[in-house]
Amino acid sequence: MKKYTSIFGILLLIIFTGCKKTIDLGKDASFTIEKNIAYGKDADQKMDIYIPENQTKEQDIFVIVHGGGWRGGRRSQLTNFTFDLMKKFPENIFVNIDYRLASSTRFALPDQTDDIKNVMNYLEKNLKIHPKYILLGNSAGGNLSMLYAYKYDQDKKVKAVINIVGPADLNDPRFKNYDDYAFVEKHLIDPKIVDNSISLMDFGSPVYWINKDSAPTLSYYGTKDNVVPSSQKKILDSVLNKNKVYHESYEFDGNHLDWEKQSNSTFLINKIDSFLKNLDKK
Repeated sequence: MKKYTSIFGILLLIIFTGCKKTIDLGKDASFTIEKNIAYGKDADQKMDIYIPENQTKEQDIFVIVHGGGWRGGRRSQLTNFTFDLMKKFPENIFVNIDYRLASSTRFALPDQTDDIKNVMNYLEKNLKIHPKYILLGNSAGGNLSMLYAYKYDQDKKVKAVINIVGPADLNDPRFKNYDDYAFVEKHLIDPKIVDNSISLMDFGSPVYWINKDSAPTLSYYGTKDNVVPSSQKKILDSVLNKNKVYHESYEFDGNHLDWEKQSNSTFLINKIDSFLKNLDKK
Protein backbone atom coordinates (compact mmCIF):
# COMPACT_ATOMS: atom_id res chain seq x y z
CA MET A 1 0.00 0.00 0.00
CA LYS A 2 1.08 3.59 -0.60
CA LYS A 3 3.32 5.09 2.07
CA TYR A 4 2.61 8.48 3.56
CA THR A 5 5.08 11.17 2.63
CA SER A 6 6.65 13.58 5.08
CA ILE A 7 4.31 16.22 3.65
CA PHE A 8 1.41 14.25 5.10
CA GLY A 9 2.82 14.65 8.59
CA ILE A 10 3.21 18.39 8.07
CA LEU A 11 -0.33 18.66 6.77
CA LEU A 12 -1.70 17.08 9.93
CA LEU A 13 -0.21 19.95 11.88
CA ILE A 14 -1.45 22.81 9.74
CA ILE A 15 -4.66 21.98 7.90
CA PHE A 16 -7.09 21.77 10.78
CA THR A 17 -8.33 24.70 12.79
CA GLY A 18 -10.17 22.94 15.62
CA CYS A 19 -9.02 22.06 19.12
CA LYS A 20 -6.22 19.47 18.96
CA LYS A 21 -4.96 17.08 21.60
CA THR A 22 -3.58 13.57 21.95
CA ILE A 23 -5.39 10.66 23.57
CA ASP A 24 -3.68 7.46 24.71
CA LEU A 25 -6.06 4.50 24.84
CA GLY A 26 -3.41 1.93 25.78
CA LYS A 27 -1.97 -1.02 23.82
CA ASP A 28 -0.29 1.31 21.32
CA ALA A 29 -3.60 3.03 20.58
CA SER A 30 -2.57 6.68 20.59
CA PHE A 31 -4.41 9.23 18.48
CA THR A 32 -4.21 12.90 17.65
CA ILE A 33 -7.69 14.38 17.98
CA GLU A 34 -8.98 17.29 15.92
CA LYS A 35 -12.39 18.40 17.21
CA ASN A 36 -15.14 20.55 15.72
CA ILE A 37 -13.71 20.57 12.21
CA ALA A 38 -16.04 22.32 9.75
CA TYR A 39 -16.46 20.41 6.49
CA GLY A 40 -19.18 22.77 5.19
CA LYS A 41 -20.75 26.15 5.85
CA ASP A 42 -23.76 24.95 7.84
CA ALA A 43 -23.42 24.93 11.64
CA ASP A 44 -24.31 21.21 11.68
CA GLN A 45 -21.49 20.27 9.30
CA LYS A 46 -18.87 19.48 11.94
CA MET A 47 -16.76 16.43 12.73
CA ASP A 48 -14.08 15.07 15.05
CA ILE A 49 -11.07 13.39 13.46
CA TYR A 50 -8.86 10.82 15.19
CA ILE A 51 -5.53 10.07 13.49
CA PRO A 52 -3.16 7.36 14.79
CA GLU A 53 0.11 8.86 15.97
CA ASN A 54 2.13 5.85 14.85
CA GLN A 55 0.49 5.43 11.49
CA THR A 56 2.93 4.42 8.75
CA LYS A 57 0.65 3.52 5.86
CA GLU A 58 -2.67 4.52 4.40
CA GLN A 59 -5.46 2.69 6.22
CA ASP A 60 -9.22 2.50 5.88
CA ILE A 61 -11.20 5.34 7.43
CA PHE A 62 -14.14 4.67 9.74
CA VAL A 63 -16.89 7.27 9.26
CA ILE A 64 -19.24 7.22 12.27
CA VAL A 65 -22.82 8.41 11.58
CA HIS A 66 -25.08 9.03 14.59
CA GLY A 67 -28.78 8.24 14.91
CA GLY A 68 -31.68 10.38 16.08
CA GLY A 69 -34.56 9.92 13.66
CA TRP A 70 -32.90 12.03 10.94
CA ARG A 71 -33.84 15.21 12.82
CA GLY A 72 -32.04 14.79 16.13
CA GLY A 73 -28.96 13.36 17.77
CA ARG A 74 -25.34 14.50 17.89
CA ARG A 75 -21.99 12.89 17.19
CA SER A 76 -21.13 13.09 20.90
CA GLN A 77 -23.57 10.20 21.50
CA LEU A 78 -21.10 7.86 19.80
CA THR A 79 -17.84 9.24 21.20
CA ASN A 80 -17.36 6.48 23.79
CA PHE A 81 -18.19 3.77 21.27
CA THR A 82 -15.73 5.37 18.85
CA PHE A 83 -13.03 5.17 21.54
CA ASP A 84 -13.77 1.46 21.99
CA LEU A 85 -13.43 0.96 18.24
CA MET A 86 -10.14 2.87 18.25
CA LYS A 87 -8.74 0.46 20.84
CA LYS A 88 -9.60 -2.45 18.55
CA PHE A 89 -8.37 -0.76 15.36
CA PRO A 90 -5.46 1.42 16.48
CA GLU A 91 -4.04 1.92 12.98
CA ASN A 92 -7.19 3.32 11.39
CA ILE A 93 -8.38 6.91 11.05
CA PHE A 94 -11.77 7.60 12.66
CA VAL A 95 -14.16 10.42 11.79
CA ASN A 96 -17.22 11.05 13.95
CA ILE A 97 -19.62 13.37 12.12
CA ASP A 98 -22.60 15.60 12.62
CA TYR A 99 -24.77 16.31 9.58
CA ARG A 100 -27.55 18.69 8.58
CA LEU A 101 -30.64 17.69 10.52
CA ALA A 102 -34.10 17.50 9.02
CA SER A 103 -37.04 19.56 10.25
CA SER A 104 -40.56 20.41 9.11
CA THR A 105 -38.94 22.91 6.73
CA ARG A 106 -35.82 20.99 5.69
CA PHE A 107 -35.72 17.50 4.20
CA ALA A 108 -33.22 14.92 5.39
CA LEU A 109 -32.39 13.82 1.84
CA PRO A 110 -30.41 14.70 -0.12
CA ASP A 111 -28.60 16.83 2.52
CA GLN A 112 -27.58 13.97 4.80
CA THR A 113 -26.19 11.63 2.16
CA ASP A 114 -24.54 14.66 0.53
CA ASP A 115 -22.84 15.34 3.87
CA ILE A 116 -21.27 11.88 3.91
CA LYS A 117 -19.85 12.71 0.48
CA ASN A 118 -18.77 16.15 1.72
CA VAL A 119 -16.83 14.53 4.57
CA MET A 120 -15.05 12.20 2.16
CA ASN A 121 -14.17 15.06 -0.18
CA TYR A 122 -12.78 17.09 2.71
CA LEU A 123 -10.62 14.25 3.98
CA GLU A 124 -9.23 13.39 0.57
CA LYS A 125 -8.51 17.01 -0.30
CA ASN A 126 -6.84 17.93 2.97
CA LEU A 127 -5.11 14.68 3.89
CA LYS A 128 -4.02 14.04 0.30
CA ILE A 129 -5.10 10.40 0.50
CA HIS A 130 -7.51 8.12 -1.35
CA PRO A 131 -8.67 5.60 1.25
CA LYS A 132 -11.44 3.06 1.43
CA TYR A 133 -14.22 3.87 3.88
CA ILE A 134 -16.09 1.87 6.48
CA LEU A 135 -19.44 3.56 7.08
CA LEU A 136 -20.75 2.79 10.56
CA GLY A 137 -24.08 4.16 11.70
CA ASN A 138 -26.80 3.47 14.23
CA SER A 139 -30.54 3.88 13.68
CA ALA A 140 -31.03 6.75 11.18
CA GLY A 141 -27.25 6.74 10.79
CA GLY A 142 -27.43 3.08 9.80
CA ASN A 143 -30.04 3.93 7.18
CA LEU A 144 -27.87 6.74 5.81
CA SER A 145 -24.75 4.58 5.77
CA MET A 146 -26.49 1.84 3.81
CA LEU A 147 -28.26 4.27 1.51
CA TYR A 148 -25.05 6.10 0.66
CA ALA A 149 -23.12 2.89 0.06
CA TYR A 150 -25.80 1.18 -2.04
CA LYS A 151 -27.07 4.15 -4.06
CA TYR A 152 -24.55 6.99 -4.09
CA ASP A 153 -21.13 5.35 -3.93
CA GLN A 154 -20.56 5.38 -7.67
CA ASP A 155 -16.76 5.31 -7.28
CA LYS A 156 -16.91 2.29 -4.94
CA LYS A 157 -14.96 3.97 -2.16
CA VAL A 158 -16.99 2.23 0.56
CA LYS A 159 -15.29 -0.97 1.63
CA ALA A 160 -18.00 -2.02 4.09
CA VAL A 161 -21.10 -0.90 5.96
CA ILE A 162 -21.66 -1.53 9.66
CA ASN A 163 -25.40 -1.11 10.17
CA ILE A 164 -26.61 -0.93 13.76
CA VAL A 165 -30.42 -1.03 14.12
CA GLY A 166 -30.83 0.91 10.88
CA PRO A 167 -34.11 1.03 8.91
CA ALA A 168 -33.44 -0.91 5.71
CA ASP A 169 -36.99 -1.04 4.31
CA LEU A 170 -39.25 1.92 5.04
CA ASN A 171 -42.22 0.01 3.59
CA ASP A 172 -42.02 -2.74 6.22
CA PRO A 173 -45.49 -2.85 7.85
CA ARG A 174 -43.87 -3.35 11.26
CA PHE A 175 -41.68 -0.27 10.81
CA LYS A 176 -44.80 1.77 10.07
CA ASN A 177 -45.62 1.40 13.78
CA TYR A 178 -42.70 3.78 14.45
CA ASP A 179 -44.24 6.71 16.33
CA ASP A 180 -42.58 9.27 14.04
CA TYR A 181 -43.44 7.50 10.79
CA ALA A 182 -45.55 10.46 9.60
CA PHE A 183 -42.40 12.60 9.70
CA VAL A 184 -40.57 9.98 7.64
CA GLU A 185 -43.33 10.06 5.02
CA LYS A 186 -43.52 13.84 4.79
CA HIS A 187 -40.06 15.19 5.60
CA LEU A 188 -37.45 12.51 4.99
CA ILE A 189 -37.06 13.01 1.25
CA ASP A 190 -37.33 16.04 -1.00
CA PRO A 191 -39.79 14.91 -3.70
CA LYS A 192 -37.86 16.96 -6.27
CA ILE A 193 -35.02 14.43 -6.26
CA VAL A 194 -37.26 11.40 -6.81
CA ASP A 195 -38.29 10.08 -10.20
CA ASN A 196 -42.04 9.64 -10.66
CA SER A 197 -41.55 5.92 -11.18
CA ILE A 198 -40.26 5.45 -7.62
CA SER A 199 -42.21 5.95 -4.41
CA LEU A 200 -40.68 8.13 -1.72
CA MET A 201 -40.45 5.21 0.70
CA ASP A 202 -38.75 3.02 -1.89
CA PHE A 203 -36.26 5.80 -2.59
CA GLY A 204 -35.33 6.06 1.08
CA SER A 205 -35.09 2.28 1.56
CA PRO A 206 -31.53 0.92 1.23
CA VAL A 207 -32.84 -2.51 0.16
CA TYR A 208 -34.30 -0.93 -2.98
CA TRP A 209 -30.81 -0.04 -4.22
CA ILE A 210 -28.94 -3.27 -3.48
CA ASN A 211 -27.30 -5.05 -6.41
CA LYS A 212 -24.57 -7.62 -6.88
CA ASP A 213 -21.88 -4.94 -6.53
CA SER A 214 -23.17 -3.48 -3.25
CA ALA A 215 -20.83 -3.02 -0.32
CA PRO A 216 -20.39 -5.91 2.13
CA THR A 217 -22.56 -5.31 5.17
CA LEU A 218 -22.61 -6.31 8.82
CA SER A 219 -25.90 -5.69 10.64
CA TYR A 220 -26.95 -5.76 14.29
CA TYR A 221 -30.60 -5.72 15.41
CA GLY A 222 -32.45 -6.01 18.70
CA THR A 223 -34.98 -8.77 19.31
CA LYS A 224 -37.21 -6.44 21.36
CA ASP A 225 -36.80 -3.24 19.36
CA ASN A 226 -40.09 -1.32 19.10
CA VAL A 227 -38.54 1.41 16.90
CA VAL A 228 -36.74 -0.57 14.19
CA PRO A 229 -38.18 -4.11 14.44
CA SER A 230 -36.19 -7.28 13.93
CA SER A 231 -38.17 -7.88 10.73
CA GLN A 232 -35.77 -5.36 9.16
CA LYS A 233 -32.92 -7.81 9.64
CA LYS A 234 -34.81 -10.56 7.81
CA ILE A 235 -35.73 -8.27 4.92
CA LEU A 236 -32.18 -6.95 4.56
CA ASP A 237 -30.62 -10.41 4.78
CA SER A 238 -33.03 -11.70 2.14
CA VAL A 239 -32.17 -8.99 -0.40
CA LEU A 240 -28.42 -9.26 0.24
CA ASN A 241 -28.65 -13.04 -0.18
CA LYS A 242 -30.61 -12.68 -3.41
CA ASN A 243 -27.90 -10.43 -4.83
CA LYS A 244 -25.07 -12.58 -3.45
CA VAL A 245 -23.59 -9.71 -1.44
CA TYR A 246 -21.22 -10.76 1.33
CA HIS A 247 -22.85 -9.98 4.65
CA GLU A 248 -23.20 -10.99 8.27
CA SER A 249 -26.02 -10.20 10.67
CA TYR A 250 -26.48 -10.66 14.39
CA GLU A 251 -29.09 -10.04 17.05
CA PHE A 252 -28.91 -8.87 20.64
CA ASP A 253 -31.53 -9.40 23.31
CA GLY A 254 -32.90 -5.93 23.91
CA ASN A 255 -34.52 -2.77 22.64
CA HIS A 256 -33.40 -0.03 20.27
CA LEU A 257 -30.67 1.36 22.51
CA ASP A 258 -29.47 -1.82 24.17
CA TRP A 259 -26.77 -2.41 21.56
CA GLU A 260 -24.80 0.18 23.57
CA LYS A 261 -24.66 -2.04 26.67
CA GLN A 262 -21.10 -3.13 27.36
CA SER A 263 -21.64 -6.82 26.66
CA ASN A 264 -23.51 -6.12 23.42
CA SER A 265 -21.11 -3.48 22.13
CA THR A 266 -18.10 -5.67 22.93
CA PHE A 267 -19.70 -8.53 21.01
CA LEU A 268 -20.35 -6.19 18.08
CA ILE A 269 -16.79 -4.84 17.97
CA ASN A 270 -15.38 -8.36 17.95
CA LYS A 271 -17.70 -9.29 15.09
CA ILE A 272 -16.66 -6.16 13.17
CA ASP A 273 -13.03 -7.21 13.62
CA SER A 274 -13.59 -10.70 12.23
CA PHE A 275 -15.86 -9.38 9.46
CA LEU A 276 -13.22 -6.94 8.20
CA LYS A 277 -10.48 -9.56 8.43
CA ASN A 278 -12.61 -11.85 6.29
CA LEU A 279 -13.03 -9.06 3.74
CA ASP A 280 -9.28 -8.52 3.57
CA LYS A 281 -8.82 -12.19 2.68
CA LYS A 282 -11.14 -11.94 -0.32
